[in-house]
Order: sequence, then C-alpha cells, then structure tokens
Amino acid sequence: MKKLIIALSAGLFLVSNFTNAQQKLGHINSDAIFANYADVKTASATAENFAKTKQTEVAKMVGEFQTKLKAAQDKEKTLTAANKDKLTKELAGAETELKALGTKIETLKTQSAKDVSDKQNELFAPIQKKVSDAIAAVAKEKGLTYVFDSSKSQGSNSMIYSNAGDDITASVKSKLGIK
Repeated sequence: MKKLIIALSAGLFLVSNFTNAQQKLGHINSDAIFANYADVKTASATAENFAKTKQTEVAKMVGEFQTKLKAAQDKEKTLTAANKDKLTKELAGAETELKALGTKIETLKTQSAKDVSDKQNELFAPIQKKVSDAIAAVAKEKGLTYVFDSSKSQGSNSMIYSNAGDDITASVKSKLGIK
C-alpha cells in the first residue's frame, strides 16, 4: 500500500513538472513603464495641483484661526476691572468660535485627504487599466502563461534569473507609445 502511494505521488510530481515545463513565463519592469509614460506624468501633475489646492484651503482656515486667536489674546491683555464683564463675555464667545473653527479645520483636513485620495484613484485607475490591458495583449501575442513584475516598487524583486528574451517591458512600452 505504501509503495502504491509513493508511486502515485512520484507520478503526480512528474506530471505536474511536465505540465509546468510547458508554461511560458515572462517578466516586466512596471517601474520602467510608469516612469516614462506621459499619461502618468500628466495625472501626477494634476493630482499634485489638486493636493496643493486642498492644502491652501486648510492653510487659509488655519490662518483665520490664528488671527482670531491672536485677537482674543490681545483683548485679554486689555482686561481691567471696568471692562471685565464685557470682555469676559466677548472672550467666551471667541473661545466658542475658536473651538468651532478648530473642529471645522480638522473636518476639512480629513475631507481634503479623502478628496485627494479619491482624485488620485480617479486619475490613475484608467492608466493602470490601460497598462494592464497592454501587458495582457503582449503576453497573449508572445504566448506567455505568466508575467511577473520584477520592479522594486512592487516588492517582488525576488527574481533570481530571467531570460532577457522574455522581458516584455519594451513591447508594452511600444504598445503604449512610450519611447
């Protein structure tokens, strides 16, 4: 019985190795594609400008907060026995306004971060699909079963050996019109 199991296991191992030997593998360096793709540069610039706009909105509100805080601190310095009641009410109102403005700033920061992330997704999703489609097209043309990404940014720089003839980076660049 043990011999039969060992024989079956060895047979399955040989069949799986034979099947794997029939599969054609390829690799690509997606960093090289994205670094030279004009659409990526355009989307990056657009995303960067959008982020700067959001940062400016937050900075404007922080400036407003700082101005109101300084005004309240300056009023507090003029506190005397004669104007104590009036100034105490004004300072309490200013404190409430500053707290509300602080909350508004935090909300704006959170919303701005979400807006920037959404904008980046909106800009880069079509580019990623375009590149993915080009990779799939080239892989089909070359009869590849699998394509591995050998770029460092993808964290899969674990390829020990690759045949330069199977590198489809140049073909994908050509399909996308990248020089």
